[in-house]
Amino acid sequence: MGLLLIAMGAGVLFYVLAGYPLLLALWARLRSAPRVRCFEPRTVSVLVAVHNGARWMAAKLDTLQALDYPPERVEIWILNDGSTDETAAIVQARQAEDPRIRLVTVPKGGKAAALNAGLAAATGEILFFTDVRQPLEPNALRELVAAFADPRVGVVSGELVLLDDGGVPLQSVGLYWRYEKIIRRLQSDLGCMLGATGSIYAMRRTLARPMPAGLLLDDVFQPLGAALDGHRVVLETRAKAYDQTAQLRDEFRRKVRTQAGVIQLWRLFPRLWWPPSAAWFHFSSHKLGRLALPWALVLVAVGTALWDSPARWVLAAVQLAGYGLAAVDPWIGERHLLKRLSAPLATFLVLMAAAVAAIPAAFQPPEKVWAAPQGASARR
Repeated sequence: MGLLLIAMGAGVLFYVLAGYPLLLALWARLRSAPRVRCFEPRTVSVLVAVHNGARWMAAKLDTLQALDYPPERVEIWILNDGSTDETAAIVQARQAEDPRIRLVTVPKGGKAAALNAGLAAATGEILFFTDVRQPLEPNALRELVAAFADPRVGVVSGELVLLDDGGVPLQSVGLYWRYEKIIRRLQSDLGCMLGATGSIYAMRRTLARPMPAGLLLDDVFQPLGAALDGHRVVLETRAKAYDQTAQLRDEFRRKVRTQAGVIQLWRLFPRLWWPPSAAWFHFSSHKLGRLALPWALVLVAVGTALWDSPARWVLAAVQLAGYGLAAVDPWIGERHLLKRLSAPLATFLVLMAAAVAAIPAAFQPPEKVWAAPQGASARR
């Protein structure tokens, strides 16, 4: 019985963490979906939902106004979600010099409600979603729009580049993000990507749908809906936004919201339940699989305790060593050689804890889940 539990848990861990990415890599070598890119100026509505973002607002407007894109084809909608700071005043002052900037103020109701107000007001052929914190490369919008030359493409995600905050890269979250981006690139090449990066993505306005109140992941809800309707979601690495690398305590809060949002989306899209389809397979392997990982670890631990073999002591020692190294990671210097092992282990365990916490969080009022972290990982 113990060996069976170990095999079951190890099987889930291997498939989700390595098997699925390896399957994507093999599949991409055999059949990558060709892409067409050609820049043709299209009208664009920029949508920025913000709550109390005064400290970033001026810089965000600067980066939007500096985009290398025909200005007469761009309208910039700042969707003020009941801010109580100087956000509205900063936008109003900038409107005097740039009529493309529009301000919509709505009662505080969450990001989804603010974006719905933007969807109702937008007139552009392309919707460009971005968050208030992150600066953009000047060519970002041009590169996103070029991907829409392919009529099969419905959503284009840019790439979020994480920066260190003092010249020394933090190896923990940065390593996880690099791993995640490899998976996204493979999915994009295969035409099976189901989400986007919330701080930088664009979609055809005709494909956008109103978002339910309390939605946690607009950057998966919109692309997923487009993908289920037969449109491609692709990654454009030439379009870049920048953010600071998050500390693990902030990344935990963000991942709780992300994983709770996955559960929410699974409830919102019954087509992800059954019958099997390409979207069902990739959503289950990539998104739901992450939620299963903590329980796979539990199976391995319980199986180790029940396994009637001397080898269980070796397996138990390996597990305890891994957990112990993760626990002492905060006290290991960023430049220490051991950090290369402790940091990924600590990140992994924090993400596992977030996956467990996400289950009750998915059934809590959205405003509690949205409680914004104070550190760098506040993406909104």
